[in-house]
Amino acid sequence: MENNTKAYAAMGPTTPLAPFSFQRRDPDPDEIEIQIEYCGICHTDVHQARNEWEGTTYPCVPGHEIVGHVTRTGSRVRKFKEGHLAAVGCMVNSCRHCEQCESGQENLCEAGPTWTYNSEDKLHGGITYGGYSTALVLSEAFALRLPKSLDLAASAPLLCAGITTYSPLRYWKVGKKQKVGVVGLGGLGHMAVKLANAFGAHVVVFTTSPGKVNDAIRLGAKEVVISKNEAEMKKHANSFHFILDTVAAPHDINAYLELLRPDATLTLVGVPVEPHSVQPFSLIAKRRHLAGSIIGGIRETQEMLDFCAEHNITSDVELIPIQKINEAYDRLLKSDVKYRFVIDNASLKK
Repeated sequence: MENNTKAYAAMGPTTPLAPFSFQRRDPDPDEIEIQIEYCGICHTDVHQARNEWEGTTYPCVPGHEIVGHVTRTGSRVRKFKEGHLAAVGCMVNSCRHCEQCESGQENLCEAGPTWTYNSEDKLHGGITYGGYSTALVLSEAFALRLPKSLDLAASAPLLCAGITTYSPLRYWKVGKKQKVGVVGLGGLGHMAVKLANAFGAHVVVFTTSPGKVNDAIRLGAKEVVISKNEAEMKKHANSFHFILDTVAAPHDINAYLELLRPDATLTLVGVPVEPHSVQPFSLIAKRRHLAGSIIGGIRETQEMLDFCAEHNITSDVELIPIQKINEAYDRLLKSDVKYRFVIDNASLKK
């Protein structure tokens, strides 16, 4: 008994997102069905809907920051029962048998993960549709347990913005007595500040917006640097143990590489449409490292959710009905949100 699923979809790269209906399949024996209650809006959604990274298949139903309740379970499901809270991030499957998958890093699957939307469903065929919809069906192995203490709407962005920043902070062992920089104070950056502060680091935020200084301090930063001010930047030369760059717009990363201590790392999680230009001597002179990171595996994502529950960390969100999705995209591109839009999926039923 396939279910008619209401959604919003992009039908082409230049058309507004609009109402769309499709059939969600029944759960397989090891799968669950989730009634989606909230879905965060990620900058990736804009890139994909507008084909800015190329390769978008239309219609495209975005959304990979998903929380809701389980409505149906397959006969072999043991992790969830009907009525349980559940969450879904950027992946809904992987090959499960490569070296990366077997080590719990499904996000690095050698065959490529099956992304939550705009991805070939290698098991069932077709293209995956995401969380701008009323329901989702996926393997219980790729669903997360959402701690009951977390606010549902404010926890939705943890499934992408949260794990995207948590994973590199953990991998590069950010902690006490470390000076850590966060470039940008948007959807990713504000989560990076909260998490790095919870890890015990001395957090410094870099922003082009003087109006964000007070917010950065409120979120946990100890210092704020206006990155356009060359004198302020120079004061921090050769002093950072780690810098996380969350900015998705073109900018000069060499200015931040110069702030790293010897052997320290700048990690990219923001994805500008245009490639960065790197000055080799920014790396060579101090044996610095330039790296990248993409979300985390299922085990690490669950660890992140549990850490956020323990430290009472969620995203700062603005809740919107799905009917305002196109306005939200335009505002997101102007950084006119503090700090993550979340769709109330009940509005899809109107």
